[in-house]
Amino acid sequence: MKRSVSDVPWVMLLFFAFSRALSAQVAVIGETVYTMAGEPIRNGVVLLRSGKIESIGAADTVTIPSDYRVLRAKVVTPGLIDAHTTVGLSGILNQPHDQEQIDKGAPMQPELRAIDSYNSRDPLVEWVRNFGVTTLHTGHAPGALISGQTMIIKTYPNKLDAAIVIPAAMTTATLGQGATGDKAPGTKSKAIAMLRAELIKAQEHVKKLDKTEPDKRPARDLHLEALTRVLDGKQPLLVTVHRHHDILAVLRVAAEFKLRIVLDGVADAHLVLDEIKQSGFPVILHPTMLRASGEAENLSFETASKLKQAGIPFALQSGYEPYVPKTRVILFEAGLAAANGLAAIDALASITIDAARLLGISDRVGSIEPGKDADLALYDGDPFEYATHCTGVIISGAVVSTERH
Repeated sequence: MKRSVSDVPWVMLLFFAFSRALSAQVAVIGETVYTMAGEPIRNGVVLLRSGKIESIGAADTVTIPSDYRVLRAKVVTPGLIDAHTTVGLSGILNQPHDQEQIDKGAPMQPELRAIDSYNSRDPLVEWVRNFGVTTLHTGHAPGALISGQTMIIKTYPNKLDAAIVIPAAMTTATLGQGATGDKAPGTKSKAIAMLRAELIKAQEHVKKLDKTEPDKRPARDLHLEALTRVLDGKQPLLVTVHRHHDILAVLRVAAEFKLRIVLDGVADAHLVLDEIKQSGFPVILHPTMLRASGEAENLSFETASKLKQAGIPFALQSGYEPYVPKTRVILFEAGLAAANGLAAIDALASITIDAARLLGISDRVGSIEPGKDADLALYDGDPFEYATHCTGVIISGAVVSTERH
């Protein structure tokens, strides 16, 4: 018996439509293609098939099949990666009902997961995507000693399960003024003491699980289970910290518990470059245009270039704003870094391949190479020029946008 389209469940229709979008065959021709896996290609062609990059090369070496859709741009880059943001949790409306980025109910809540609050349909997700941002490392904002677990997600599609890259990426912490308040922890030394105490509890929890007979094991504890993943290195501890002496305190805790740390913010990084370099930990640097006040009073527009010169792995971020528009755009942050000592190609790397490596997803995104996800951003000029428009965005092979923004 024949079935009409109306007989097919709408969920299946959506699945078929999404599958067709992913399997689209597209050729992108760019006057300059920054692959981030080698030298830029002048008059380059990128072939996309089944959601992946099929091949790339100069126009005279790549044959475009007749059935491929052709898009053109002045400049083509890998899809941009925001190395730390709260997009999807902090909504564009700045109203209580769309602000899920921080829970002040307790100073330490590592069991909270960004995936449980992420709103893939928030207009802010589309807004940053229209600048070429295709991947977000997003989660709870700084402001609690431990605020929760981050996630890595594509900015398309708006179906959560289809967009997820890593559902639980890092555990977020804040040390310094951002984690203190009228109640606990109150002071910086108290914050460190509380963090150490919780990590010791997690260690003891692991010992009990290892030594106790299966039928006598302690009850499940989401809080301690989350900290256990930090202790065993499965999830790095992303620590937002700015003052130089607080950075050193973080490094001491990391050494004591043998933690994998990602330093976040670090306005005073230029004062302790040697110590950060020796630790081997990467940095997600504060937004270039972060306001130089409070703990961040010592920040510098040139810190990105100094990290590069010191050989410290780093990426840039949009960060979090407590007011509208809630987030910056990493494209502009990288442009400002490029105007203040960081080479333009290194600035682009900080929001593409270097960000992908830091986040552990460089096997999928961050560069234009055969076999990787077909995530591209198309521009009508130099991406770091404010007058330039993002003229197209492709995510996992789906042409999300071809309009000027």
